[in-house]
Amino acid sequence: MKNSFISEFKEREYFNQCTNSDELDNLMKNKKINAYIGFDCTAQSLHVGSLLQIMCLRMLQRYGHRPIVLLGGGTTMIGDPSGKEETRKILSNKEIDKNIKNIKKVFDIFLDKKNIKTKPIFVNNLKWLGKLNYIKFLREIGKHFTINKMLSFDSVKLRLDREQSLSYMEFNYMILQAYDFLELNKKNNCILQIGGSDQWGNIINGVELIKRTSSKQVFGLTTPLITLASGSKMGKTEKGAVWLNKNLLSPYDYWQFWRNTDDRDVIKFLKMFTDIEISKIEVMKNKNINELKILLANETTSLLHGKAAAKKAAETAEKTFRIGSFGDDLPVIKLKKNELDTSINIIDVVIKSNLFKSKSEIRRAIKNWGIKVNNNTIDKENYNITINDFKDNILKLSHGKKNHVLFKIIN
Repeated sequence: MKNSFISEFKEREYFNQCTNSDELDNLMKNKKINAYIGFDCTAQSLHVGSLLQIMCLRMLQRYGHRPIVLLGGGTTMIGDPSGKEETRKILSNKEIDKNIKNIKKVFDIFLDKKNIKTKPIFVNNLKWLGKLNYIKFLREIGKHFTINKMLSFDSVKLRLDREQSLSYMEFNYMILQAYDFLELNKKNNCILQIGGSDQWGNIINGVELIKRTSSKQVFGLTTPLITLASGSKMGKTEKGAVWLNKNLLSPYDYWQFWRNTDDRDVIKFLKMFTDIEISKIEVMKNKNINELKILLANETTSLLHGKAAAKKAAETAEKTFRIGSFGDDLPVIKLKKNELDTSINIIDVVIKSNLFKSKSEIRRAIKNWGIKVNNNTIDKENYNITINDFKDNILKLSHGKKNHVLFKIIN
């Protein structure tokens, strides 16, 4: 390839900080390495906020390097305090194991498992963290960490500055993450850890721990935390998290999330979240912005759900927005026929759709002409839905131009 891993990493705007980027660049040009990214399994799926890290793993494979995916069965039991205002909910081993199995499905989609040289290595840090002898760990590992330095890292400092409690359990998280790097270096010859910028302090701890215990040179590399041009956090919408597991979010909703990207973020997201070559993206800069948004939606949805699902989602959007028909890939909510023996108030129907979280929000939307039934604006909050509103047992409920749900009558 013409580019080096680090140069493309920078071109795709993945680069935030590196312990020694020139040395790492030279090493990766001349040698294939093992590099890891850790994912704590606090939910049944990762959401799109983790997608940048997954794209980094894909890029490692494209350059012939081997990714190590650490699924934190051990560290999830503690909880990373980085960016959190309070202690995470403590999960049971059973819940964590279930989350790990679900999350692994996402990596099975995004990462190539055929090439034996770049096939991802999956590890669960409970394997070594669960066996630690506390006294032995303190004597052999704890002695390399000073409280003074630990208090200076953002994951701790920001919580204390805001006078928010930080448990001793959470305070130990950074040491456990550093120990992960040490274990992977010993057992898997891992010499690079990649993580978000909020992990910089934890990564540095690992780099220094390995240097102190074995004098080996390893590297840390971080990506920027993504804030949308609108100021909101990546991966969160009014409807909730944009999940990557297929059973939690439909291909259409995933496609629509990317189609709704702010104009100012489109080029950046084409670089970050697609495999399109940077040179081609540069040429596209002056194209029609809506065409670029559709391209972004098609490419990102194809990566997760496949080309057929992306095409179907695009066709549904075309039918829904331009032609005004229902399309065949919108979210569907089923209603029993007997529920319509009498009418249902529009507010109760909208609540069922999950387009809004409260009745007060729905009332404001109706007042602002924002709710439609079968493309007809509803202007009264006492409007009642009856069987007559259904066309071939289907009713389309819309909020604005972009959010649509189908209601289907079943016997």
